[in-house]
Amino acid sequence: MSYTDNTNKFEKIIGYHFNEKMLLKQAFTHSSYSNERKLNKLANNERLEFLGDAVLELVTSEFIFNDYPDMKEGDMTKLRASIVCEPTLSLCAKDIELGEYLLLGKGEDLTGGRERNSILSDALEALIGAIYLDGGFTNAKEFISKFILSDIDNKKLFFDSKTILQEIIQSSYKEPLNYNLLSEEGPDHNKKFTVEAVIEGKVLAKGVGRTKKAAEQDAAYKAILKVKNKI
Repeated sequence: MSYTDNTNKFEKIIGYHFNEKMLLKQAFTHSSYSNERKLNKLANNERLEFLGDAVLELVTSEFIFNDYPDMKEGDMTKLRASIVCEPTLSLCAKDIELGEYLLLGKGEDLTGGRERNSILSDALEALIGAIYLDGGFTNAKEFISKFILSDIDNKKLFFDSKTILQEIIQSSYKEPLNYNLLSEEGPDHNKKFTVEAVIEGKVLAKGVGRTKKAAEQDAAYKAILKVKNKI
């Protein structure tokens, strides 16, 4: 499939067609790709990411302000942080298969860059910046509303899953909840941790992440979903 066919396919996924196709290409371009090909230092998606981050924060702030009229400022800040954090944005990026379309250097590609949370979340913000420049604030807001500000309760659950699981456990069990490290694989720049959430000798769920903390969060999230499905 040609690069043009690829971009057309992606535009159908997100429901937005770029007038300036180079903006979309720049949003896809990771620094490892531009460095490897000795392109202009500004040819990657980092500047678009900077812009997209600002647009995302504004749209998210407005959404929370309007949809949660009784929420205090401190809680609004926490909710916004849960929506725009790296793990949440990477989940949103995976939903639209963004990783498949990224332009990565060979080394980054071979070491799992298309699945790396940091790369995916940055690329999603760059995409928002590109849509903003290409189609204005309204189109950027529509994209954010559709692909990021949907299913907020589930995103809050993911962000704070360890705390929520702890509260569930305390009300039902006497023994404390523990997270056991099962494995640590890969080089320093691409670690993969696997942990299990355990209570009274029973494994509730296993989680995977680039850090031990992220793996614990993943395990807690999966454990909560199991518990909720049994209720």
